Amino acid sequence: MRYFYGFFLILAIAWFACDGGHHSHRIRPLAQDHIVIDRSSDPEQIYLGTPGIARLNDGRLVATLDQFGPGVKNLTREDGSTGFAMLGKIFTSDDGGRTWTFRSTFPFCHARPFIAGDRLYLLGHSGDLMISVSDDRGETWSEARKLTEGQSWHGSSDNVWYAGGQVYLVMEKHFERGLRECWRIGDTAPILLRAPESADLTRAESWTFASPLVFEDVVSADQLDFFGVPFYPVARDSAIWLTPDRPMSPMGWLETHVVQFSDPRHFWTDSTGHTFHLFMRAHTGRTGYAAIARVVEQPDGNMITGLESAPSGKKILYTPFPGGQMKFFVLWDEPSQLFWMVGTQATDSMTRLECLPADRYNLPDNERRRLVLHFSKNMIDWCFAGLVAIGPVESASRHYCAMTVDGDDLLIVSRSGDEQALNAHNGNLITFHRIENFRGLVY
Repeated sequence: MRYFYGFFLILAIAWFACDGGHHSHRIRPLAQDHIVIDRSSDPEQIYLGTPGIARLNDGRLVATLDQFGPGVKNLTREDGSTGFAMLGKIFTSDDGGRTWTFRSTFPFCHARPFIAGDRLYLLGHSGDLMISVSDDRGETWSEARKLTEGQSWHGSSDNVWYAGGQVYLVMEKHFERGLRECWRIGDTAPILLRAPESADLTRAESWTFASPLVFEDVVSADQLDFFGVPFYPVARDSAIWLTPDRPMSPMGWLETHVVQFSDPRHFWTDSTGHTFHLFMRAHTGRTGYAAIARVVEQPDGNMITGLESAPSGKKILYTPFPGGQMKFFVLWDEPSQLFWMVGTQATDSMTRLECLPADRYNLPDNERRRLVLHFSKNMIDWCFAGLVAIGPVESASRHYCAMTVDGDDLLIVSRSGDEQALNAHNGNLITFHRIENFRGLVY
């Protein structure tokens, strides 16, 4: 008998060793397996970013992406033109994302595909706001048209909100504030755009623009204290180089989402339906904060942007938000009555700069390898739903996502990389991930 137990113990130890100490309750990725929508032809010169996704009523999926980097100027469009600083690409899938068909390119960036009426649009910028439309389910596209003239815009593939027969989305507009030799996000204002769903959205007159609220006009670093923002020293008008290769730019906000609250118990619900809340990535050097603003529609149709307030009367600029230091994506899911958010998980933002791994992009809060999913009733209190995917190495990011719902499943497109990626920022892949029965993650 003693030998039997000894033999059993040896088998148990061998199983444990081969299994790697796996625990039945350990978090496992929800969608580690993925489909590659596009792969850079030259990972050292051409990088892929800003993935967007839309689902048409017949189930067709439309995915969009940016190409950027020094090699893009050598790429050729369908008409033979070259010399672009950025050049987007459009793909469609009719089998749930298993295979993708290239359809077209577009000469602007930071674009998102969306439906309004019975038309499919793509809106981004090339300095000015640019828009293109498809009337055949994304197979062919109109030439890009300008919605502004002589302006400077920023944005990303953020969400689109529908209410009262209108479509709402946010892009950020640059205003000159004397910033130099730095990442220009302190001079941006999130601008809520509104248009009737039935209008021709390629016409500038179809759109109404909210009033601007420039970050630098709202707050300066010397006004803040007690919660560690900004985390590193900052200058008002230029970057501070904390090490020879790691700069801290002036604080700012960017990559804005728009939502509304309808729960009458929510402090910020407007029963008239004319208040919209903007949630933005917050550049502070810290992790775990997003920035907030609000827009109120006036009786005359104008939209006024300002800050939100707590019941105490104190203004709210920052709110705790998992992954708020990086681009996130939020959507409202009617069946679950929840907001769902996919973003980036940080694991070591308190690491001293001199101790960072050599392949960490920029500052400690710029970790981009782990993609996570949360849900919330109110956009303030977030519940962890799961780890979506994790890159195999530091440079193999899973970040800057967009998502949509397909029946019971959540579809995610990610700005990604593999071992061939130049770094965590300049990835070489756009990947597609499906989380089946995502509402079953609610607890």
